[in-house]
Amino acid sequence: MAQEGKDDVDLPFRRAKAQSPDYCFPNRPEAILALQYATKHYADDARAPYFLGCLYYDKRQYDTAVAYWEESAKRDDTYPLVWRNLALAYLNKRQDEDKAVEYMERAFKLDTTDARILMELDQLYKRLHRPHEERLNFLLQYPDLIARRDDLILEEATLLNLTGRYEEAKRIIDSHQFHPWEGGEGKVSGQYQLSRVELAKEALAESRMEEAIRLLTECLVYPHNLGEGKLYGAQENDFYYLMGCAYEALGDTTKATECWEKATVGPTEPAAALYYNDAKPDKIFYQGMALLKLGRTGEANGRFYKLVNYGEKHLFDHVRMDYFAVSLPDLLIWDDSLDLRNIVHCKYMMALGHWGLGHHEKARRFLAEAEALDNNHLGIYSTRTMFESDEQA
Repeated sequence: MAQEGKDDVDLPFRRAKAQSPDYCFPNRPEAILALQYATKHYADDARAPYFLGCLYYDKRQYDTAVAYWEESAKRDDTYPLVWRNLALAYLNKRQDEDKAVEYMERAFKLDTTDARILMELDQLYKRLHRPHEERLNFLLQYPDLIARRDDLILEEATLLNLTGRYEEAKRIIDSHQFHPWEGGEGKVSGQYQLSRVELAKEALAESRMEEAIRLLTECLVYPHNLGEGKLYGAQENDFYYLMGCAYEALGDTTKATECWEKATVGPTEPAAALYYNDAKPDKIFYQGMALLKLGRTGEANGRFYKLVNYGEKHLFDHVRMDYFAVSLPDLLIWDDSLDLRNIVHCKYMMALGHWGLGHHEKARRFLAEAEALDNNHLGIYSTRTMFESDEQA
């Protein structure tokens, strides 16, 4: 009878152990007792401690979660998700970058068909500011995985833009049907526009003005394949400023003036820019540049001084995310320092402001300092190419 009773107890645990762990996430407190029993009495069951780790991590008991995940990995070191979860905990809760990379790379090595783990591994490399060429070469080894996810296709296009391969980035974005996703607002359209703006700068430098105007005009329209429409009040100051420069070179002062007038509108007060639809400092900068073209020097300098003053005043702010934060500009897989982002943002503002005021050495210094802290900042990249274009002109 005793043996039969034990068999009765064993049966559901044996059945549970034989089930696929896919889509399973115990979350009720009463599940803890069952999983603890399984962990204690079934030494060959690696999933019970894995699920306990997930449950405790969800309850913010991070050290307990890590202990259970490590026990799971000890029992079965071939399960990719336990290494992925450990990587997440080691970076976000213990700030151990080396362990996070080791575990995340191990997770992907165990299953090189998992597109999500590839995406998260690349985002970890991005968070650690790995060189763009290195990240791009790594991603391009897995074209089939990239094709499965909009965010991976977008990251490929982004890296192509950041390595100066604008035509390739443009072709990838133009040929893919993107779908809206939470946290992706503004990202696809941003790369769609960045490739065209950078190509337009090259066209301007090579006196191909009609081509530059065509590319900049395309920035004003959001094709259906981008998966999102243009927001009311979209900030388009840079497009109109550069378009005005192209018309000026063609001798059409009327159209040039019309474009520069359009480039002066929009928000004029710098902000922290934590969310993708906040006022962008580069848009305020291009307002100032357009005002200079229109001969309104006082107004232009007002824009530039606002950028410099905001950067100086807020450089050492302690930044906290609003509890109801939505439309964040980045994926939040790997924790990052908002204070460090703020320093980058303020130095970037000061670089823009000083350039507009003619303090080019200061501008270059602040931009270099900002880029050293964040090599993935798209505004910094685009501003650097603008500084280079102005110096060559």
